[in-house]
Amino acid sequence: MNHQIEIDALIEAKWIIPVEPAEVVLSQHAIAIDNGIIQAILPQSEAKYRYSPQETLSLNDHALIPGLVNLHTHAAMTLMRGFADDLPLMEWLNQHIWPIEHQLVDAQFVLDGTQLACAEMIKGGTTCFNDMYFFPESSAEAVILSGMRATIGMIVIDFPTNYAADADDYLSKGLELRDKYHQHPLLSFCFAPHAPYTVSDQTFTNLLTYAEQLNTPIHTHLHETRDEIRINLESHGVRPIERMLQLGLLGPNLIAVHMVHLTEHEIKLVHQYGCHVVHCPSSNMKLASGFAPIASLLGQGINVGLGTDGAASNNRLDMFEEMRQAALLAKAVSGKADALPAHQALRMATLNGANALGLGEITGSLAAGKAADITAVDFSDLNLAPCYDPVSHLIYTASREQVSHVWVNGRMLLQDKELTTLNKFELQYRTAFWQERIATTSK
Repeated sequence: MNHQIEIDALIEAKWIIPVEPAEVVLSQHAIAIDNGIIQAILPQSEAKYRYSPQETLSLNDHALIPGLVNLHTHAAMTLMRGFADDLPLMEWLNQHIWPIEHQLVDAQFVLDGTQLACAEMIKGGTTCFNDMYFFPESSAEAVILSGMRATIGMIVIDFPTNYAADADDYLSKGLELRDKYHQHPLLSFCFAPHAPYTVSDQTFTNLLTYAEQLNTPIHTHLHETRDEIRINLESHGVRPIERMLQLGLLGPNLIAVHMVHLTEHEIKLVHQYGCHVVHCPSSNMKLASGFAPIASLLGQGINVGLGTDGAASNNRLDMFEEMRQAALLAKAVSGKADALPAHQALRMATLNGANALGLGEITGSLAAGKAADITAVDFSDLNLAPCYDPVSHLIYTASREQVSHVWVNGRMLLQDKELTTLNKFELQYRTAFWQERIATTSK
């Protein structure tokens, strides 16, 4: 007598690429999902025998991969996409971005901008992102409306903005938000001091105390540009990483973004203290920040994830683009064609990012017991033929346009390339409103 197990859904696919175990590609398998959790990954014939799903989805031309993890972005800045292009970082910030933020950024701006970002990320196969921006309560609200998973940055900066008056005000507002949503299944939090040139030693020290008490990551820009290093040398007498070391911030809770300009000694420090690194190749190139020594970081065994940065400095929240750029740049900079293979690039965009956020037990790979955060990529497009290795194709050939379905916690957020939780027309209307305000204000 056949006693089938009742489950919510069974997804069949041509390939399943779980990321963990490494370098595994499963052919003609299925993922069994119940209550938002992966129950099993098994051959399709066995799945049909074992399970009685309420819904079966057969994706016969597709690869299923873990939902992509965007380890660094400023989601609401999507409303400033293309606003001030082709400028050096400090000029871009001081003369264009910060003045507009001072005049326009409020809770509604962040809500609308973050929803626009969520829509773009979902359509591109991203299921989780690590955010850093003002009015994080609006970011959290947008994430909940979208159904995505996110780590919300409790931003701290040492000058007043529309959001907060001083470092203590930023911190108290961030902690209040964390207390409000601490139990939410799709939200987690990190401290987000902006950068060494905008945060004082005292503020970093205060943050570290809270981070250790709450076992919460610290997410900050670090060694992004030569200007940043020069400023730190002039004001503190040491390079930024040395300053972080002196303050006690180097450790497994630190998520260091960009890390473009590093000495061999600094790379060894990052490894010694177990810090995580976020590589943002497109943003680094667009702002002419330079090429991060990714092959050297990976060679030391450092956990490196991928981020898009904000759409104001990229100008897209496209993790497929970041995977490809990361793989190609690592080869070009190191002179080694095998410096960053396709499997490793995919891991950087999934499990490495989840591990940096402390979410590796929940998301970042496809395995029984983990959340059903899944992206389906359609390989039927003629541009993807022939296919000898689906993982190679994901990195070097496919694009976000091939993403057809996305699930977070077993809930479908993208169905046949159409958003299910966010209203495209409402987003277009709100974006046009803000475009007009930004254009008028900047004249």
